[in-house]
Amino acid sequence: MKEMFLRSSWLLGREATEQLNNKKVALFGVGGVGSFCLEALVRTGVGEIHIFDSDCVETTNLNRQIIATLDTLGEAKVEAAKKRCESINKEAKIVPFKVFYSPENSGDFDLSRYDYIIDAIDSVPSKIELILKAQELGVPIISSMGTGNKLDPTAFKIADIYKTEGCPLARSMRYELKKRGVKNLKCLYSAEKPVKPQNGKVGSAVFVTGTAGLVIASEVIKDLLDK
Repeated sequence: MKEMFLRSSWLLGREATEQLNNKKVALFGVGGVGSFCLEALVRTGVGEIHIFDSDCVETTNLNRQIIATLDTLGEAKVEAAKKRCESINKEAKIVPFKVFYSPENSGDFDLSRYDYIIDAIDSVPSKIELILKAQELGVPIISSMGTGNKLDPTAFKIADIYKTEGCPLARSMRYELKKRGVKNLKCLYSAEKPVKPQNGKVGSAVFVTGTAGLVIASEVIKDLLDK
C-alpha cells in the first residue's frame, strides 16, 4: 500500500483501502460540487475515475471550483481536473471526456462498466437520463440537488429524493422521476431555504459547493466498501 494512503487505512482498514484502488467510478460534472468530490475520491484512493464535462474554466469559476486557478483559465475542466489529480497521485487513472451528457448522446457511453456513478450535472433532462440509465443497469448512483443560493453548509443531508424538502431542484426532480416510475434515488440536498440574491441571479459559495462535494464523496466511499 502506498504511503500516501496510510492515514486513510488507519480509519478504513488496509484491505478496504486496497479495495478502493480497484474501483471504477464515473463522475458527471466537475464544477463546484464535482471538482471537490473528485479530489476527495482521488485522495482516498479510488483507482479509476472517468470524468464528464463539456465546459472550460472561466473567471467566474474561481470563487468555488477547486480546479479553477489563474493558471487553468480557458482549459477544459476535465483536462484541468485530470492534471490536478495526477499531481496528487500519479498512479490514479483519470479518464476525461469533454462532453455534455444528454438524452441525445447517452447511448454513446457504456455505464455498465462502473462500480458507481455520481451525478453533479445542472441540467434536469441530463440528470433524469443518467439516473434512468444507471437504475436500468443496476449501477449505484447518487445525485446532487441544488447548491446555488445557499449559505449554510451544515444543512446538507443524504436522503431518498422523495424525502427531500426545501430544495427547488429536488422538487422538480421528484415530479419528473415520479412520472417515469422511479421509486427511489439517493441524493444530496440542502434543507436550507434558498437565499434571494440582490440581482435575482443564482449565487454560489465555495464553503457550500465544496461541502456538498465532500459529503457525496464520503457516501460513495461508504457504499463502495459497503460499510
